[in-house]
Amino acid sequence: MDSYFFSEQVYGAVFAEDMCWYRCKVEHQSADKINVFYIDYGNSEAVSRSGLVELPEDLQTAPLAKKYKFWGFHVYSEQDSLHFQQGKAFLHNLIYGKKLRILKKSVCFDGTILVQAFQGSLNIGEEILKMKFATLSVPESPLSPRIKLDPSDPAGLWPLAACERGCWGDTDISRSTGYVPKLRPAFTDHREQEFKEKSPIKTLQPATSLKKKMDNDLLDENEQLRAERDILQQTKATVEHQLSQSQAELQRLREQAKNNCEELKKLREEKKATQQRTDHLEKQLQELQEELQALKKDFQQKVEEKDNSLETAVGDKLSRLAQIVLSVRELRESNHCPSASDSLLESIDEVVSGSISMPGSMERMKKVWAEYDQAQENVRGCGKKEELDQLITSRDEVQGRLLDAAGAFLQEVDGLPISERMEKLEVQKVNASLASYGPLTPGDSAEEAFDELRKWKTDTEEHFLCLRAASDSALEELCSCSLSLMKFFSLSENTSVCVRDMAKGVDELLKQAELKLWNEQEATLSFKVQGGQDTKIVASACQKLMHLIQTEQTVLCEVRENYIISLKFKEANQQWQDGPPKLDGFFSIKKHIRNLHSQLRWKLVEEGCLEEAEEEDLTQIMLKKEEIAETRNALFKEISKEKEEYEKLSSLIKDCYPELPLLYPEVDILGYMRSEGLLVRSLDRDMFEAEPMKELSGRRPLVCTDFKGRKVILKGYSVDDEAEARMLDQATQYHSAQIRSEETPNLLPILALFFGKSDPLGYVIVPYLSHGSLKTIQKTNPLASGEVARVMRGVVLGLEALHTVSVTHGSLHPSNLFVLNREQGILGDYDFTKALELRAVDSQMIVGSISLVAPELHQGSSPTPASDMYAFGCLLLWLNHPEFNGAMHNNKVNLDASLKLEPSLHILLTKLLIDSGRLTASEALTEEYFLSVHAQCEGK
Repeated sequence: MDSYFFSEQVYGAVFAEDMCWYRCKVEHQSADKINVFYIDYGNSEAVSRSGLVELPEDLQTAPLAKKYKFWGFHVYSEQDSLHFQQGKAFLHNLIYGKKLRILKKSVCFDGTILVQAFQGSLNIGEEILKMKFATLSVPESPLSPRIKLDPSDPAGLWPLAACERGCWGDTDISRSTGYVPKLRPAFTDHREQEFKEKSPIKTLQPATSLKKKMDNDLLDENEQLRAERDILQQTKATVEHQLSQSQAELQRLREQAKNNCEELKKLREEKKATQQRTDHLEKQLQELQEELQALKKDFQQKVEEKDNSLETAVGDKLSRLAQIVLSVRELRESNHCPSASDSLLESIDEVVSGSISMPGSMERMKKVWAEYDQAQENVRGCGKKEELDQLITSRDEVQGRLLDAAGAFLQEVDGLPISERMEKLEVQKVNASLASYGPLTPGDSAEEAFDELRKWKTDTEEHFLCLRAASDSALEELCSCSLSLMKFFSLSENTSVCVRDMAKGVDELLKQAELKLWNEQEATLSFKVQGGQDTKIVASACQKLMHLIQTEQTVLCEVRENYIISLKFKEANQQWQDGPPKLDGFFSIKKHIRNLHSQLRWKLVEEGCLEEAEEEDLTQIMLKKEEIAETRNALFKEISKEKEEYEKLSSLIKDCYPELPLLYPEVDILGYMRSEGLLVRSLDRDMFEAEPMKELSGRRPLVCTDFKGRKVILKGYSVDDEAEARMLDQATQYHSAQIRSEETPNLLPILALFFGKSDPLGYVIVPYLSHGSLKTIQKTNPLASGEVARVMRGVVLGLEALHTVSVTHGSLHPSNLFVLNREQGILGDYDFTKALELRAVDSQMIVGSISLVAPELHQGSSPTPASDMYAFGCLLLWLNHPEFNGAMHNNKVNLDASLKLEPSLHILLTKLLIDSGRLTASEALTEEYFLSVHAQCEGK
């Protein structure tokens, strides 16, 4: 049976979970077990008698753990019951891992603290009561009302471990059933019985005796305190001494441990090094064993091969000799050695024997031609018509002598086989035999090089004849020895030759035959490769021969060119034997143009009258419109004929008759030539049936019309004399660049330029592009990133064409760029009446929030192709980021690091949007951004 202990004695016991000793009190004991309560942690368990020991007096102190119970209710179910386990799990979920607020209500006589617990605003006790895991134990009455819990009452937060140890209370049902802890009385003396036995009446003592007693008590107390202080100081000194000894011992042990660790580390390193050396030696030993095995195997194989070779030594020698004989026979049959030199010598003979030199008549003709050119230059530079006749007479005299010299030259050349000689020199066989010897190097003359080649050829042939004779002699001796062997081995014949002499002679003959044949073969093969001095001789001859061929080809080409020029000159002079050409045909075309122009104006007036009549006759109006269209087409055809006549006159001025502009100043041939055919004097504004284009008109009105069967745009500019000259000059420069870039048509062509006869306007005719400008496309249907790259590559090609002829565009903005099929970019023309400085700072030079004006222009510098490339870079940035609103620093675009740009595009922009050292148009085309686009276009 169990016995209970209510002693306050503190013991020590081993806790089963971690096998450590903790302080405890005995609660009760059974036959073989003692139930203990661990006073510092709040745990309980049953231990054996051997696991319980008594503790000294200094450990008999107050416990660290405190016992808590919920105030106002108790658990009524058994601990082993399902209901109790469910309640315990419910409480665990409410409080585990959470901060709780504890409200202290009272303290029982056994030290148990009664509390109310809150988790936030949640009353944990009420939640347990609601779930019926406990019953209320505080009766409610009018005299003692139920205490209301205030969640806002400021109480301290208790650790979770303390809450867990006390919240659920005593788990022993025999103690908790029907038990309500008694409240501690207000007075502090716990000994109730002693308090009750004291009498409330006490005898008063005299004051002197009371004072004496108090003094004695005070002295006793001081003595006791003094003794305790001495004991405390002795204890402190002892503890400090022990502590210093312990620290010294600890330091010694630490140093010893450190030394042991270092020694252990050294031993481990030595062990590791020893192991590595052992492994290395074992590996070397294994390699030596493998090498020894390989040497043994190789030695055995060589011994076997030697034994086998001794058995077949004679057969091997004869077989090797037979192979060399076959090889030399093939080389002799193919006659490979002398073929290259023979071919070279044949080429030398062909070139030297049939060469054609410069005709003497051509030299005489050149001198006369120089006099003729000077006479033409004098005529061309003449500014007065009075002096022109004398210069023309002098020119005609020189022209007659030139005709005689050209006739003699043509007659002499007709007797020369120029074409046949050119074909012979271009024979592929000769070129192929000379192509591998490199360029011509200075040295001896051609004749000396050719003589050295012939001498080398002769010496080489003699050397090969000697080698062949030696080979034939060695083989003949071997054959003679073979006959002697046949006689020796014939049993029917007797011979005086001994066996030793016969064997020695055969070995020597085989050796000599093999040596001679080997020498011939090596010489033949080395001649085929050609090296050393032999190669120099052949190469020198080849170079001299090639030089002769090239020199003669140059002469023949010059003769042929002069022949063609002389023939054309003779034919032209035969055509104009009576003097300079008359411009009757040209003036007839001009007269016809004026007549057609008058007819057109008259018919336009008739059409206007028909349209303004009171009774409108639609049939007559339509007929009149058809007549006007026919007249207009006929007029444009005549203007085309006029342009053809201008081209013929320009050719005559360049070739034969530079005096034509002075003879016919009213024709203005020089103006046509200066504009490179761009200026058309016969055109006028009223010739066109124009339709206004309001959607494209900005600063000046644009009209759409038909010109030579093509839909065009007619752009008019107000001009004075100075602006007219500037417009003609700048338009000609642009037109010249556009003509040179016809292979890559990325510049908007100018079809014609003319000045109004009845108004001070200059007109430019350009093709009508129905797809619209880049600005329009970006507003309606913006280009994708791939399309942007293709379009802007076309624009930079247009810039390259302009910059090649030193023309700066200066007006690069979205309204001046055009897009065809969303793939091809075309660079438009600019205002030819404006100076470059004004075009470059125009108000249209802005896109979005980006200024297209280069930073250096804000500082007063003149526009250059580099400023065009800056504007191009800004446009490229805007097309890829239309919403770009980056900061401008010193009038320069700063690339924002947050912009999501392709790496190749970012690299290109960083090279364009800089102050100096920008990419040129040609360099930009070699960047990866445009190379990939070009590769895609080539793939298509």
